[in-house]
Amino acid sequence: MSLTQIEFQAESAGELPAQVIEGRSPWLLAWRRLRQDRVAVASAVIILLLMVLALCAPLIAAWVGHPPDTPYVNAGLTSQGLPVAPSSKFLFGTDFLGRDLFVRVIYGARISLLVGLVSTAIGTAAGVVVGMTAGYLGGWIDTLLARFIDSVLALPYVMFAIALAVVFGPSLVVTIGVISFFSWAAIARVVRGQTLSIKEKEYIEAARSIGASSARIMFIDVLPNLLAPVLVLATLFIPTAIVFESTLSFLGVGIQPPTASWGNLLSQAETFYQTSWWYLVFPCAFLLITTLAFNLLGDGVRDAMDPRTERLFASQRKRGRRRSRHAKPMPPAAEVR
Repeated sequence: MSLTQIEFQAESAGELPAQVIEGRSPWLLAWRRLRQDRVAVASAVIILLLMVLALCAPLIAAWVGHPPDTPYVNAGLTSQGLPVAPSSKFLFGTDFLGRDLFVRVIYGARISLLVGLVSTAIGTAAGVVVGMTAGYLGGWIDTLLARFIDSVLALPYVMFAIALAVVFGPSLVVTIGVISFFSWAAIARVVRGQTLSIKEKEYIEAARSIGASSARIMFIDVLPNLLAPVLVLATLFIPTAIVFESTLSFLGVGIQPPTASWGNLLSQAETFYQTSWWYLVFPCAFLLITTLAFNLLGDGVRDAMDPRTERLFASQRKRGRRRSRHAKPMPPAAEVR
């Protein structure tokens, strides 16, 4: 009798404690894979630091002693009326009115992050509801909603967004509404396709057979299976919304001065960047770092949710190392005849 059979009989007789197999949910496995991604973790840390800076903007302004809208004509401008370069008093220099650019960039982060997060949340919620309704109900409802989604995606959104902002007047609410209107359609298309696949599963048929309502099936059985792709899409849509807000503000139809926004700071720097480089560099650097961090975090979340992508890259890296290890060195040029 083998050792395995002896252990099995002893366990059946109660002489050995049974081993408990610990189950792991897909979310826990994705979280563990995400923590091992150094680029995603570093991006998340940068995003958290930006959020802390944005939330603490009033405290930073009080600590520096420079309110965001207060011009310092004597100390903040040169004798020629140009902005002052970065110094210990003004860390990022000043703008064309002599205001502290560091404080205004931090206040601009509040606007950009607020617009990006809120508009993405609204667009994601609307896209999930519309896409899930179209995919699950089907029939003429699916046809009507699908054509509406295609119509929104076919619109030249930049020109249409500028037209809406001009008609309703540039403001924070209008900016969030315009960005939300153009972000939900892409999410709805993905959610509709996923719902069409999920509604044919066996557990959905079982829920229908016991008399569950369509609303209960959609929000209890279908929606949890859509959270992973929706989370990845939402993470990748946040930087798009931030860039969109900066574009509208740069064109003068978004956030209006004196409210600080990265977009209108770049628009103001257009006249002074040749003599005052800091006026353009620091808002651009914050905008670049923010969008890059969100994009890298979104890529990390996507790889964590779908480990096959990471396995593919790992196998390619391993194959490349094997090839470089087994490659024969080339002879020197002097030995080649």
